[in-house]
Amino acid sequence: MKKATIQTRLRRLAFGAGAMLATGILVLGVSGNAVVAAAAANQTNRMTLFNSAAKEFGVPVQVLVALAYNESRLVPHGSAPSVDGGFGLTNLTTKVTSTVDGRGDGKTKQSTNALTHYTLDEAASLLHVTPDTLKTSDQQNIRGAAAVLAGYAKQNNNGTLPTSINDWYAALAEFSGSSVSGTASGFADDVFATIQKGLSLTTQDGQAFSVPAIGNIQANRAPLAHLGLNADATNTFGVPGQNPECPITLSCRFIPAAYAQDDPNDPTNYGNYDPAHRPADMQIKYIYIHDTEGSYDSAISHFQDPHSYVSANYVIRSSDGAITQMVPNSDVSWGIGDWYMNMHGINIEHEGKAAQGATWYTEAMYKSSATLVRYLAAKYHIPLDRQHILGHDNVPTLTQARMSGQHWDPGPFWDWNHYMDLVHGQSDSSTSSANARKPKVGMTITISPNFATNKQTITDCQQPGPCVTLPPQGSDIVYLHTQPMFNSTLISNPYLHGGTPGTTEDADMAATASTGEQFVVGGIQGDWTGVWYSGQLAWFYNPGGSQSKPSYSVTVKPKAGMSSIAVYGAAYPEASAYPATIPVQTFDQLYSIPAGQSYTTDGEIPPTDYFYDWTINYSAPDDHMVVHGNQKYYKISFNHRVGFVKADDVVLSR
Repeated sequence: MKKATIQTRLRRLAFGAGAMLATGILVLGVSGNAVVAAAAANQTNRMTLFNSAAKEFGVPVQVLVALAYNESRLVPHGSAPSVDGGFGLTNLTTKVTSTVDGRGDGKTKQSTNALTHYTLDEAASLLHVTPDTLKTSDQQNIRGAAAVLAGYAKQNNNGTLPTSINDWYAALAEFSGSSVSGTASGFADDVFATIQKGLSLTTQDGQAFSVPAIGNIQANRAPLAHLGLNADATNTFGVPGQNPECPITLSCRFIPAAYAQDDPNDPTNYGNYDPAHRPADMQIKYIYIHDTEGSYDSAISHFQDPHSYVSANYVIRSSDGAITQMVPNSDVSWGIGDWYMNMHGINIEHEGKAAQGATWYTEAMYKSSATLVRYLAAKYHIPLDRQHILGHDNVPTLTQARMSGQHWDPGPFWDWNHYMDLVHGQSDSSTSSANARKPKVGMTITISPNFATNKQTITDCQQPGPCVTLPPQGSDIVYLHTQPMFNSTLISNPYLHGGTPGTTEDADMAATASTGEQFVVGGIQGDWTGVWYSGQLAWFYNPGGSQSKPSYSVTVKPKAGMSSIAVYGAAYPEASAYPATIPVQTFDQLYSIPAGQSYTTDGEIPPTDYFYDWTINYSAPDDHMVVHGNQKYYKISFNHRVGFVKADDVVLSR
């Protein structure tokens, strides 16, 4: 097994840019028999596979391709499952069990994607092929989806295939696997909407699609009544939803995430969030940016399953920026894998897959998300900077054992400079050689490469098969070396691939610094800048300061006489602050800062507290109590993730 593949195995467990994708979807013609010219001659013509499967199973090809576009953007994503346990271009699903800790308190759960049925298993039975073949073969994956979809359509149409596209609506809803009426029909709505739009695009791997729109589609929704779907979920208090907490200029709705006891004999076993009274009982200080690793509808469905043990406050759709709020901001969603950070943050999921950033991270989604963040920041007094608006990839965990499994979304293809400009309501201000300033030792700098031109070599490693180099595209990372030269090894991280040198894999953040992260300059050699990073001096190529910009940050360093100080993943209270009824919360030292090194901080004293939400029915003594401590911390930018240091251990400089 390649060293670079280890973290990839873990990254798909949760939800935890650049060139924008053209809007719309493939539409061929009402008959479904037309053949669309597609990929370049030296590429396997993926459209031919869709046409062949459509003809074989009697499915209108525009329906089949529209389904695949909504599930995968017509681009393979390796053999790792999507958020709902799906594989391949058409996201054929199977039962997947994984260990999750979205709550981030160490009480890991075994989560199984609960769907009404699993399309990969059905397709394997219908086609008499192995499940692994359906996962890895584009041809068989498309054939499998066509066979399953045709079977559903016959069941909903008196045993015969529909003659009108309008009558494929219920089959698409059933294909989603969701047990909830609103979510299942939402997926069918999305497919029908993309059929109606038409599309012209070239996929990231060179497959060209150009087809006209089709109008006058009127979905036949009547068969939905026979699918046995559940009514839309209600929220914590049994109310069928609430008004979404969004700016009035955005398209928002509220669909509650599941909140239910999963074991009738154990009130501590429940999902998928914690009722609270924020910000009255806990400050909201951070906003977290995630990607779903699956479709918009599948993420919503996943959060509606109380056994998934994960949730987010918001989910945003790629195609048009539409927003679904699922957890009230007064409550604590389970999205970041660190209970302290969940306590004090709002989780926002963005439809997409991190390894295919530019395919999914559309301008519509960037703008919608930025408008939402600006609204939330004003409401909860959150500074509009990268020290408070964090990626999942910037957040640590509470223990050393869980650090290797912490997620890396939204990944290297999220355009942070552009996004933060939108958050501030201003035009792009990305760095270039024209406004670069060469760093000096002792200066604090912000990593800020020009996204469009910063096309780093980035690989993606999934089993089976070798690692592949991803198509060149804008990125927000710079690589960090042990010496100021390209042929030196990349720096290491003790929690990633056994502490061996970093790699260029997208999931391997051991040796990367990304846009907006701030560090203290510790050395200059020619065109190379050395920064204090992860307890070492790490070098990146920065000719004339073109990959960074000066910043004016408070810094911390170990007090005189201390050989090193500890870095933690939370600012929990000291043991003496806990009443006898509440277990003292332990959290590991994750890293050390040696004497002589400096790191940036926002200069704030974050809350020192712990939210004891132990049962769903408030049956434990002091249940839902917030414990407050006196120990003071500072949050620092330590490596690719933030950390916390005790205020007593450091000296501040401005």
